[in-house]
Amino acid sequence: MARYSDITGRYLYLDVEGIEYRVYLEEAGSGIPLVCQHTAGSDGRQYRHLLEDRDITARFRVIAVDLPYHGKSLPPAGKRYWEEEYKLTKRWFMTFWVRLVEALELDQPVFIGCSMGGHLAGDLALDHADHFRACIGLEASMWSGDFDRVWKQWWRHPRLSNDAKPAMMLSLCSPHAPEENVRETVWTYSQGAPPVFSGDLNYYGAEHDLRETAHLIDTSKCMLYVLSGDYDWSAYPEASRALADAVEGAQYTLMEGMGHFPMSEDPAQFKTYLMPVLDDIVRRSGGG
Repeated sequence: MARYSDITGRYLYLDVEGIEYRVYLEEAGSGIPLVCQHTAGSDGRQYRHLLEDRDITARFRVIAVDLPYHGKSLPPAGKRYWEEEYKLTKRWFMTFWVRLVEALELDQPVFIGCSMGGHLAGDLALDHADHFRACIGLEASMWSGDFDRVWKQWWRHPRLSNDAKPAMMLSLCSPHAPEENVRETVWTYSQGAPPVFSGDLNYYGAEHDLRETAHLIDTSKCMLYVLSGDYDWSAYPEASRALADAVEGAQYTLMEGMGHFPMSEDPAQFKTYLMPVLDDIVRRSGGG
């Protein structure tokens, strides 16, 4: 007899700033909406373990999205995207998520994002607190400045092959994580279109900057949780803690033995850190 996953996938036609995108998303479970943003250059497969964890899906409707140009979300039809530089901007990134929440008619969802998605957790908590009950920033910080010099000078070098990208992602993983999960994490990076990763870093390393505004985040409107792995050299623990310390009421968790991709490189260990956060969100939402 065939064995199927509880995950269902479908396409959503979503208008963002006058352009219609065909956005692929996967979901499982019921309850409080939990929307998931992947890291730069990857896709929603990073959250497949959350989608199949019944301890989580029993209380949360988990929705993992492939950002346009990533995974199964192809570039928009009718746009000559090949004639322009792909560059992810803060304005478009936030607008995309607000429009998606509105289109799916989600009631105060929880946002969880990692790396560039972790940075976005802080930006959404600041600028769109009315749309989210909580934001969870994995490997998030106030600023990853000067990273734009890397994507401009290295990631777009004509002598750099697409093998370099997954190789660098391997260096961001914890040496304690199960090898098969690490290899899967790296594998997804080998499948992204060459311009996408460097284009995502425009937001991650250039436009995201909460150094002067993080203190304005109101956790009474949108709670902010920041979690970071001690083997992450990009959004390193001190930088992540600095973000949480700058926001009154925010919670910080150091994930010992974890790297830059906790939800995919070591899902079992990540769950031990995530569940207390989800329990707190349920409690704050009146669920006991």
